[in-house]
Amino acid sequence: MKISVDVDITPDEVRKLFGLPDVEGFQRQLMEDIRERLASGAEGYDPIKLFQPYVSGTMASWDMFQKMLASAASGASGGPAGHQEATEVSARKK
Repeated sequence: MKISVDVDITPDEVRKLFGLPDVEGFQRQLMEDIRERLASGAEGYDPIKLFQPYVSGTMASWDMFQKMLASAASGASGGPAGHQEATEVSARKK
Protein backbone atom coordinates (compact mmCIF):
# COMPACT_ATOMS: atom_id res chain seq x y z
CA MET A 1 0.00 0.00 0.00
CA LYS A 2 1.31 3.42 -0.90
CA ILE A 3 0.01 6.63 0.65
CA SER A 4 0.96 10.07 -0.58
CA VAL A 5 0.24 13.32 1.23
CA ASP A 6 0.81 16.77 -0.23
CA VAL A 7 0.96 19.66 2.21
CA ASP A 8 0.72 23.26 1.06
CA ILE A 9 2.28 25.24 3.91
CA THR A 10 4.45 28.34 4.12
CA PRO A 11 7.84 28.36 5.86
CA ASP A 12 6.39 30.64 8.56
CA GLU A 13 3.59 28.14 9.23
CA VAL A 14 6.10 25.26 9.46
CA ARG A 15 8.18 27.25 11.95
CA LYS A 16 5.12 27.89 14.11
CA LEU A 17 3.98 24.26 13.79
CA PHE A 18 7.30 22.95 15.12
CA GLY A 19 7.55 25.69 17.76
CA LEU A 20 10.73 27.20 16.35
CA PRO A 21 11.57 30.81 17.27
CA ASP A 22 11.09 33.66 14.83
CA VAL A 23 14.64 34.84 14.11
CA GLU A 24 13.78 37.27 11.33
CA GLY A 25 14.27 40.31 13.59
CA PHE A 26 17.60 38.94 14.85
CA GLN A 27 18.81 38.28 11.31
CA ARG A 28 17.74 41.75 10.19
CA GLN A 29 19.60 43.36 13.12
CA LEU A 30 22.68 41.20 12.49
CA MET A 31 22.82 42.20 8.82
CA GLU A 32 22.30 45.86 9.71
CA ASP A 33 25.19 45.72 12.21
CA ILE A 34 27.43 44.06 9.63
CA ARG A 35 26.59 46.68 6.99
CA GLU A 36 27.33 49.50 9.46
CA ARG A 37 30.66 47.99 10.44
CA LEU A 38 31.64 47.44 6.82
CA ALA A 39 30.66 50.99 5.85
CA SER A 40 32.46 52.60 8.79
CA GLY A 41 35.62 50.51 8.66
CA ALA A 42 36.31 49.67 5.04
CA GLU A 43 39.96 50.59 5.61
CA GLY A 44 41.59 48.07 7.93
CA TYR A 45 38.64 45.68 7.53
CA ASP A 46 39.17 42.46 9.48
CA PRO A 47 36.43 39.84 8.91
CA ILE A 48 37.46 37.80 11.96
CA LYS A 49 36.93 40.73 14.31
CA LEU A 50 33.65 41.52 12.56
CA PHE A 51 32.09 38.14 13.32
CA GLN A 52 33.91 37.38 16.59
CA PRO A 53 31.11 38.64 18.89
CA TYR A 54 28.62 36.37 17.13
CA VAL A 55 30.65 33.15 16.98
CA SER A 56 32.88 33.25 20.05
CA GLY A 57 31.05 30.43 21.86
CA THR A 58 30.35 28.36 18.80
CA MET A 59 34.01 28.03 17.81
CA ALA A 60 34.81 26.18 21.04
CA SER A 61 31.80 23.94 20.43
CA TRP A 62 33.01 23.09 16.92
CA ASP A 63 36.47 22.28 18.24
CA MET A 64 35.00 19.92 20.81
CA PHE A 65 32.74 18.36 18.15
CA GLN A 66 35.70 17.77 15.82
CA LYS A 67 37.70 16.13 18.61
CA MET A 68 34.74 13.89 19.42
CA LEU A 69 34.42 12.82 15.77
CA ALA A 70 38.16 12.19 15.52
CA SER A 71 38.15 10.00 18.61
CA ALA A 72 35.08 8.11 17.39
CA ALA A 73 36.69 7.58 13.99
CA SER A 74 39.94 6.33 15.47
CA GLY A 75 38.03 3.91 17.71
CA ALA A 76 35.87 2.63 14.86
CA SER A 77 38.80 2.21 12.50
CA GLY A 78 40.82 0.18 14.95
CA GLY A 79 42.81 3.05 16.42
CA PRO A 80 44.87 2.63 19.57
CA ALA A 81 42.08 1.12 21.73
CA GLY A 82 40.70 -1.13 18.98
CA HIS A 83 44.19 -2.24 17.97
CA GLN A 84 45.05 -3.26 21.51
CA GLU A 85 41.88 -5.36 21.85
CA ALA A 86 42.51 -7.06 18.51
CA THR A 87 46.08 -7.88 19.55
CA GLU A 88 44.89 -9.37 22.84
CA VAL A 89 42.30 -11.55 21.06
CA SER A 90 44.82 -12.81 18.52
CA ALA A 91 47.32 -13.56 21.31
CA ARG A 92 44.74 -15.65 23.16
CA LYS A 93 44.02 -17.71 20.05
CA LYS A 94 47.69 -18.77 19.74
